[in-house]
Amino acid sequence: MASHGSKKIIYAALLGNLAIAIIKYIASQITNSSAMLSEAIHSLVDTVNQILLLHGMKKAEKPADSNHPFGYGKELYFWAFIVAILIFSLGSGISMYEGIHKIMEPQVVTDAYINYIVLGVAFAFEGVAWTMAFREFKRLNPDMGIWKAVHRSKDPTVFVVLFEDTAAMLGIITAFVGLAAGEYFNMPILDGLASVVIGVILGLTAILLAVESKALLIGESADPAERQTIRNILGNYSDIEHINELLTIHFGPADVLVTISLDVKNSVSTGAWEKQVSAIERDIKSAIPKVQKIFIESQEKETSE
Repeated sequence: MASHGSKKIIYAALLGNLAIAIIKYIASQITNSSAMLSEAIHSLVDTVNQILLLHGMKKAEKPADSNHPFGYGKELYFWAFIVAILIFSLGSGISMYEGIHKIMEPQVVTDAYINYIVLGVAFAFEGVAWTMAFREFKRLNPDMGIWKAVHRSKDPTVFVVLFEDTAAMLGIITAFVGLAAGEYFNMPILDGLASVVIGVILGLTAILLAVESKALLIGESADPAERQTIRNILGNYSDIEHINELLTIHFGPADVLVTISLDVKNSVSTGAWEKQVSAIERDIKSAIPKVQKIFIESQEKETSE
């Protein structure tokens, strides 16, 4: 399951985004800013997303039962995918709609300094939240670049928050530039244009999250290093002549199923082989704690005719 550190990050982001969403909305109504309204929607969607992630983490912790013998770990992947859909449909869709509306019917932004203050506070919070999420992400993936780590990560909670916070910071910068440029050049249309750009940022973020969540939902194998560790363990048993097949699949961030087909020497007795199977399972689970279930079968190596 997700780590305690992941939950702390999500709770912090949830409370902060809810407060920021309310402040941004009030500012948008006072100043009549489309970009600020888009930012308020953005923060509100992020708040809902964090609630959904926490819900998914709780559902994923349910123990296996007769209807779901491999547990509920993939609940987390499902809710991460729903988060991507919400970002696209609500965050991106409404922001672009609001922006296009303001481009077609520009309205002068009043008391712009209120927006600047709110955006500055929001950027400071998002910067802190992003730093927390990035540190947790690097702690879990110390030897990988960001994109490689995201692609290989089996725990969506941290990279979803990291992506959301990155999009939030880009959105705040876009809103600030749009408001400042609109005021400086006396072009209210730029406020609406900033809202459209925020919608595009959210749309791209949603697509990235959807692609990664889809891969996890379909089923991803354990990391290559972990698969090689299993092969190395099997190589320590001299009675194994050949590894016919080694398959792994994640049912959750810390729930891996391993199935192994082995060609074993004919001279090995049934009782001796049963003891070796138990030893193999202990060795694998000791080396890779996230492995929860192991199925091992013995069959002759297939030869091509």
